[in-house]
Amino acid sequence: MFHYSSQGTMMDNRFATALVIACVLSLISTIYMAASIGTDFWYEYHTLSPVENVTENGKSIWEEFVSEEADEKTYTDALFRCNGTVGLWRRCITVPKNSHWYSPPENDMTTNCISFSLSDQFMEKYIEPGNHNSGTDLNRTYLWRLQFLLPFVSLGLMCFGALIGLCACACRSLYPAIATGVLHFLAGLCTLGLVGCYVAGIELLHKKLPLPDDVRGEFGWSFCLACVSAPLQFMAAALFIWAARTNRKEFTLLKAYRVA
Repeated sequence: MFHYSSQGTMMDNRFATALVIACVLSLISTIYMAASIGTDFWYEYHTLSPVENVTENGKSIWEEFVSEEADEKTYTDALFRCNGTVGLWRRCITVPKNSHWYSPPENDMTTNCISFSLSDQFMEKYIEPGNHNSGTDLNRTYLWRLQFLLPFVSLGLMCFGALIGLCACACRSLYPAIATGVLHFLAGLCTLGLVGCYVAGIELLHKKLPLPDDVRGEFGWSFCLACVSAPLQFMAAALFIWAARTNRKEFTLLKAYRVA
C-alpha cells in the first residue's frame, strides 16, 4: 500500500510539472501574440535608393499617404517607394525630416505612421486596386477582415482559458484543465488561420501590384512572433489536456484499488 502511495505522489508531481510548463508556454504565446498585434513589422519593403526617390517630393508623398481619400494603390505605391512597413493596425513610411522645396537634399530620415481606421479594416478590396469601378475582390476582402478579427479571437480564447484554469486551481481539480486545453487549441487554430490569411492576402496584393525592380519585400519580425505563437498554443493545449485526462484516469484507478 505504501508503494502505491509513493507512485501516486510521483504522478501528482508529473502532472504539476506539465501544468507549470503549459502555463509558461501559454504566457509566452500570449505575450508574443499581443506584441505582434501591436507592432508594425508584419511586412517590410526595402527600397535600394529611398533618399533619391523621396527627397524632392517627400512632402507630397506623405500628404497622399495620410489623406482620408488615399486608396489601396496610393498608399501601397508610397510603401514601395519609401521603405514602408505594414502592421495589422498601422502603415508606415520613411521620409526626410525636412522635405521643403527650398531645402537641400538630406539623408536624415524619419519614420511616420498612420493607423488604419475601423472602416478601413472592413472596406472592400477591388479587383484592380484603386479602381472603384472594377468590382469587389471577395477573396482579398474577406482575407483582410479575417486577419483583423482572428488575433483578437485568439487572445480572447486564451484569456478565457486562463480564467477556467484559475477556477480549476480554486477547486483543486485538474479536470477543468481539459476545457483550458481545448480553448488553447482553438486559439492556436485562430493564430494559424491569421498567419495563413495574411500570407495569402500579401501574395494576392502583389499579383495585382507587382513589386518594382528596385524594391524587395519580406515578412517582418511581428509576423514571425505570430508564427511562433501558434505552435506554443498547440503545445500548451496538449499538455493541459494530457495532464487532466491522465490524472483523471489515475484517480479512477486509485479509487478502484482502494475499494478493492
